[in-house]
Amino acid sequence: MYITVNQAAKKWGLSDRRVRNLCVAGKIPGAYREGRAWKIPSDATKPTDGRYKSKEALIPIIEEKLEILKKRRPLTEGELERLNEEFLVEFTYNSNAIEGNTLTLRETDMVLRGLTIDQKSFKEHMEVIGHKEAFDYVRQLVSENAPISEKIIKDIHYFVLADKKDDRGVFRRVPVRIMGAAHEPVQPYLIIPKMEELLERYKSSEEDIVTKMARFHIEFEGIHPFIDGNGRTGRLLVNLELMKAGFPPIDIKFTDRLKYYQAFDEYYANDDISAMADMFARYINQRLDLYLSILD
Repeated sequence: MYITVNQAAKKWGLSDRRVRNLCVAGKIPGAYREGRAWKIPSDATKPTDGRYKSKEALIPIIEEKLEILKKRRPLTEGELERLNEEFLVEFTYNSNAIEGNTLTLRETDMVLRGLTIDQKSFKEHMEVIGHKEAFDYVRQLVSENAPISEKIIKDIHYFVLADKKDDRGVFRRVPVRIMGAAHEPVQPYLIIPKMEELLERYKSSEEDIVTKMARFHIEFEGIHPFIDGNGRTGRLLVNLELMKAGFPPIDIKFTDRLKYYQAFDEYYANDDISAMADMFARYINQRLDLYLSILD
């Protein structure tokens, strides 16, 4: 869902010109230009200053907001339904679009409601349905506080890859390359030991939740354990762990995909986790603001 510059200006108490300048400067994540008009994500929050905050600056703010949110829980069934329904549409759209799905946000919503879109492939329809079922499964795992494991990762992937029955929930058996990436995924015979190492490191990590999740996500994608569906599965795993820790799920926007790709390259080229951690921190902060504003 997107709003106009004028709507954002009224929402945040700013002038149209100020909001437009913030869009031009890249200070509103997910905002993009369509012709002469700007499209701004409806869940975007008012920028608090002229710069993006780093993960280090946002961690105490995030922790404070999480404590406020915990005090307002449990949410009612209606509140949960509203939050999850709107999030699911945008999360499914963005996560699939990052991987090349051409369904628009509106078309994604229509498919989730059981409709068929003319001139769109069966594969793209199944990607929407599979992602929805995977997120439903993640929510179930959160309610059970299930510890992350190889089986859970394979189960999530099974739902994600709804259009490729022979590859669902199965580690790949052939080498792959990620076009344009600075890192080459491991050879098939190393996938199982590397996944075991990744899970062990994750479980024993004492890093803050943001850095911990950023590192896990990058290294999972670096292993690239499946023939397809790694990105969608990886982003669902991030939300599984965030939600178990009490945070709202996050939705990496299609319009932020270049920054997202660059964050992977920064890690593998320069051993620098900050780009991905900063991105995760900003998204978590925005989602917390949205949840708290709705509850207010």
